[in-house]
Amino acid sequence: MEAFAERGFTATKVEDVAKRAGVSKGLLYLYFKTKEDLFKAVVRNFISPKVDALIETVESTELSAEAFLRGPFLAFAKSVPRSPIKVLVRLLVSEGPKHPDLVEWYWDNVVSRGLAALRSVIRKGVDRGEFRQSALDDLPHILMAPVVFSVLWKILFDRHDKLDTDRLIAEHIEFVLNSIRKT
Repeated sequence: MEAFAERGFTATKVEDVAKRAGVSKGLLYLYFKTKEDLFKAVVRNFISPKVDALIETVESTELSAEAFLRGPFLAFAKSVPRSPIKVLVRLLVSEGPKHPDLVEWYWDNVVSRGLAALRSVIRKGVDRGEFRQSALDDLPHILMAPVVFSVLWKILFDRHDKLDTDRLIAEHIEFVLNSIRKT
């Protein structure tokens, strides 16, 4: 993760990763046939567990949809801008066009699964009469917008202006809930 963060995907050499890990390049190739496989392993190690935990919580929660969005989802959303995820977002934004296969893999294994979980929460809220139907039914991306913005802000502007990303995300969720709540 550190090597990819410092140099980017393209410039990172497997030798550099092996050296940091204190292993031989051959040993890395024994476990990871390509640098792409190594990158995918980094994602699986750092990001997939967070997404898996969120999905598990969505599937098993007894909470109302609103309580879920204010509780577990808000906690997840607040954690993203200060986590290693921001490094991967930076890599995907800067180098994704050169590596569409990695972007597609990230979509399939992370983003689409997270959006499906959010759709499930919104659908549950509508079905239970908590929420009215809204654009959020088709665009759960609306809930993720301040998270993505916060990650980009931290990457680009944090040294100039320390944005309170926790507050930004929490206020956004409040605005969304106030607009979709059945009264």
